[in-house]
Amino acid sequence: MSSVDPEELVESVSLYTPRPVFFHGYIWPFGFLYGAWAIIWTSWLDPESSFEAGMIGLAVILVLQTLVYLFCHWSVHICAYLTCSRESDPLKAKLAKVVPTPTNGSAELVKINRFKENDKIVVWIVFQELKYEWDFETKSFQSIRFPVRHMLKTYLNHKGYADESEIANSSRKYGGNRTSMRIPTFQELFTERATAPFFVFQVFCVLLWCLDEYWMYSVFTLFMLIIFECTLVQQQLRNMSEIRNMGNKPYSIQVYRSRRWRPINSDEILPGDIVSVSRSQAEELIPCDMLLLRGPCIVDESMLTGESVPQMKEPIESEFPDGSSNEDRPIDLEGDGKLRILFGGTRIVQHTPPSKSATALRAPDNGCVCYVLRTGFSTSQGKLLRTIMYGVKRVTANNLETFAFILFLLIFAVAAAGYVWVKGTEDPERNRYKLFLECTLILTSVVPPELPIELSLAVNSSVLSLTKLGVFCTEPFRIPFAGKVEICCFDKTGTLTSDNLVIEGVAVATNGKNSKPEPLSSLTAEAIQTLATCHALVTLDDGTVVGDPLEKVTLKWIEWDLNKDVVVPKKPGTAGLKGVKIFHRFHFSSALKRMSVVAGYADGLQTEYFAAVKGAPEIMKSMFAELPDQYDETYLSFTRRGARVLAVGNKRLGRLSSQDIRQLSRDEIESELKFLGFIIVSCPLKADSKAVMHEIMHSSHRAVMITGDNPLTACHVAKQLKMAAREVMLIFNPETLNWESVDGTVKHPFETADDRQLTSEYDLCVTGDGLSRIMMYQEKDLVSRLTRILPFVVVYARMAPKQKEWVINAIKSRGYCTLMCGDGTNDVGALKHAHVGVAILSHCPEWVEKKQKLLAELAERNRASRDPRERDQINGNDTRNSTVAGRTPPRVPVAAVNRPGGRRQAAPIPGPGGRGDGGRDNNMERQLARLMKELEEEERAQIVKLGDASIAAPFSSKMSSIECICHVIKQGRCTLVTTLQMFKILALNALVLAYSQSVLYLDGIKLSDSQATFHGLLLAACFFFISHSKPLKTLSKKRPLPNIFNAYTLLTVLLQFFVHFGVMVYLVRQSLQFAPEDRPEKVDLDKKFEPNLLNSTVYIISLALQITTFFVNYRGHPFMESISENRPFFYSVLMSFTAVVCLVTRFLPDLCEQFEVVPIPYELQKSMLLAFVADLCLAYSLDRICMWLFGEGRLKM
Repeated sequence: MSSVDPEELVESVSLYTPRPVFFHGYIWPFGFLYGAWAIIWTSWLDPESSFEAGMIGLAVILVLQTLVYLFCHWSVHICAYLTCSRESDPLKAKLAKVVPTPTNGSAELVKINRFKENDKIVVWIVFQELKYEWDFETKSFQSIRFPVRHMLKTYLNHKGYADESEIANSSRKYGGNRTSMRIPTFQELFTERATAPFFVFQVFCVLLWCLDEYWMYSVFTLFMLIIFECTLVQQQLRNMSEIRNMGNKPYSIQVYRSRRWRPINSDEILPGDIVSVSRSQAEELIPCDMLLLRGPCIVDESMLTGESVPQMKEPIESEFPDGSSNEDRPIDLEGDGKLRILFGGTRIVQHTPPSKSATALRAPDNGCVCYVLRTGFSTSQGKLLRTIMYGVKRVTANNLETFAFILFLLIFAVAAAGYVWVKGTEDPERNRYKLFLECTLILTSVVPPELPIELSLAVNSSVLSLTKLGVFCTEPFRIPFAGKVEICCFDKTGTLTSDNLVIEGVAVATNGKNSKPEPLSSLTAEAIQTLATCHALVTLDDGTVVGDPLEKVTLKWIEWDLNKDVVVPKKPGTAGLKGVKIFHRFHFSSALKRMSVVAGYADGLQTEYFAAVKGAPEIMKSMFAELPDQYDETYLSFTRRGARVLAVGNKRLGRLSSQDIRQLSRDEIESELKFLGFIIVSCPLKADSKAVMHEIMHSSHRAVMITGDNPLTACHVAKQLKMAAREVMLIFNPETLNWESVDGTVKHPFETADDRQLTSEYDLCVTGDGLSRIMMYQEKDLVSRLTRILPFVVVYARMAPKQKEWVINAIKSRGYCTLMCGDGTNDVGALKHAHVGVAILSHCPEWVEKKQKLLAELAERNRASRDPRERDQINGNDTRNSTVAGRTPPRVPVAAVNRPGGRRQAAPIPGPGGRGDGGRDNNMERQLARLMKELEEEERAQIVKLGDASIAAPFSSKMSSIECICHVIKQGRCTLVTTLQMFKILALNALVLAYSQSVLYLDGIKLSDSQATFHGLLLAACFFFISHSKPLKTLSKKRPLPNIFNAYTLLTVLLQFFVHFGVMVYLVRQSLQFAPEDRPEKVDLDKKFEPNLLNSTVYIISLALQITTFFVNYRGHPFMESISENRPFFYSVLMSFTAVVCLVTRFLPDLCEQFEVVPIPYELQKSMLLAFVADLCLAYSLDRICMWLFGEGRLKM
């Protein structure tokens, strides 16, 4: 087996050579089998008397051959084994079997390509749009190496491709910059679905029914199957078209090749090209991932990551200004490299043309000069497209459990089929062909043909429901996991807390716990200038200031304005304050936890420079020249009550030349600082965070916070949200390796503490520094000790992105189902590794907001049309909906509203059908109707588009509220419960069918074609409506069972089957008392169907048991709508029950004639109706008793 480099996409690659067709595994072995059977038939058996046996033998061999052939389509591994030979030499191999890592699609057999280049043979394959080349040294396929690991100066000095030969070689190596996909035809997709395992099984069952002379039922079933598959194919084609349109459209772009600038199409760009990008009128997206060399710009990355704040991008020339001696270094893609990379699929909001230089490149269109790093499907945008195209598994339940459940049912089917064969062969005159056919039908009955359809419907229904709620899913197979979630992890900043920050002031005096924030009027000019300059805010061409919300609110608090790189006071002439210009920035880094700038202001004809620095107090502590008294006590006192604290300092640099400024290093700037104070920022919780967190924790989930913020601040927020409910919270101290309380009164050594006591008496908090410290003690086994208590930790603070990812994986390794909720930027790793990852994208699409407003307006107007008093209140008192989608309703004269006696009269906007100003009313109605139509069209277009889906997580919410977590869990639970009840219903149907097709079949009892058709129609309707059940509006404290195979399911299915079995046996015997001739001593299985009392009784019993099964096993509350609330399903059950009563009582004679039901004696009618009621009550009681005993899931903690 050939391996690949440790990529996240491919697990292994094997080489093969195809065999000649005759030597395929589905050809030559069966040639021998056919020959052997022919010899046996002609030599040992009499061909004339054993004609049926001979045909059955041939049919069995043909079915086996067909199955083996189809297995080659269903499994790449079987196809490779039966049709190919293993090959170790890549120069001889023709095919490669590529196996991806889990959740990255399915294995494929791909063609091996070869190309001769400079007397060297290049061997390569393409898998999921990515190219892999054979490395003769490592003897494995390696992904194409893009130029992403060079030194910074190498990029900066690069002058593009010099000649056409270099361009041709790179074009052959990398291919074009295309992110489009080939859309297969309808016929190709339908053929693929028509050869899927379950569809083939369904068609096989239909053929068996045809052989048993159920033509109408067979044709009806086949028609339904084909219509369903055609609908799925059409939907698949629409989705593929949407995905294809998500790729960048080619447009003209300037590229530097052969020592001159020239325009080419953006889909012809190659890695290593030097290109020019700028903001365009057409707002084209950046065509690929590229490194910014010259000219800063501001980029909107919301289309890719969901981060709504435009990002400032700095060119790498800022690291090596003229005369600079800065040390060269490789680019760090995961660190500060992101600050300098423009990602494909994002949009430039604003750019600054590069400065003129004698040596550096400058494009004729004055755009930013960039180096192309990655193209095509290897870009960030391409990765998202591949996730949507290939990362989605076929939506089904747990395949292993499904298989085990079918094996369990197969035990009963084998017993029934064996009974039929043994009893049937006792009569030498019975038709062996018919007997064999019936045994085969019994065996196939345990795998319900509608199983895959029903399971797909349940998951797809949840996907559509989530989409309507603004939650987009790129990996539907994760939805059932949402119903099993035990631990919900949340980021804090921007997820639980609001972006509407409030500056309380600056704590200048360090008086420990008694320190108070000073107002703006008490600050020195030096402190205000530092606050005004130490930020990464930028001004767009239209004057809008964009950047970090904390920095925006700080600038607003000190009442200064930003214009390009110059900050000035809003009130000119403020004493001691001058406009300041920012000359250089060292941007914030999550690893460094600080940022710094070099700024200056005019002092006569000279410029006075200073450095401004802000960051986490514990990081800044070592950078101050003189540390004030009670430094730690002061900032800790603020963080304990939930405030966000940043230390601020500055440093006078004096009068420097521009070259001196460029040569300043970060270490020089961030040392010997003067302490100016602590910025105290309160981070209010989002409006609904408490309510949502209360609902999550009271629905048998454990809530955990994983944040990069200060531990004390995080612990305070955890207390506010009731995540931490105990009186004392212990924080792990990395210096002493102790668990310590916030006030230091409680201490427990980490190595000797009793874990059970810790987790039961205290809430725990672990910091990123603590985690790093524990990782250093591998030999003491402290990591495994920490891993054991991780699920009980409430707060993880000061966590780096990689540490968040480690925590999620560690909790998963303990067997817990995890959910992670965060933003689409620094939480990507944790979001991807959690069972359920939900990225909250802070920009909400306009159509969602419009729709919510319009729906609220229509709901209130409809209520008003039904209740005049409510209409009075709505139009007189309620002004909440005074504006609909930006339109203001007509003004209402005061005289028309306020009447004598203080009673408010209806304003002239009555509801539909109301009396009032009819012209205005109709106009409003027309406006609402037209707007709703437009919104429906917009909504239909929202399948999964860029900006909806995100590279961050399988689920992306368009709302900034964490309420989306409740939506995802509700749909997950609903899908789980729906799947479980479907398995129960299908299992009971299979067991009842096995009995009726075995024991009753031998007595000559069978259904007519029309009866079977009606029975199938009823089954299809009930299943369709049951799969569209909707979850309740609130989460229940009860948990659903996480697995299909459990004590409750097995026990309730068996007990209900025994009840149904008893009712069926009782009523069959009752029927024979009235018509004993319906069971002759000698049964003719070949005779034409003739309706009689016994047949009619068994048919009506089957229908009644079907209805009982649906009614009893519908779960309803507390996870989904009850039967009465699920109106379509309720009406279908009610109509089915009515039909049964009509058939029993012969209330509708024409209906009875249509379904060939004979008149039933009055006494038997009473017995049947009473038996049905008893069956319903007993089955319902047994199921609820089993549910009370075993039917509730348990939280492991």
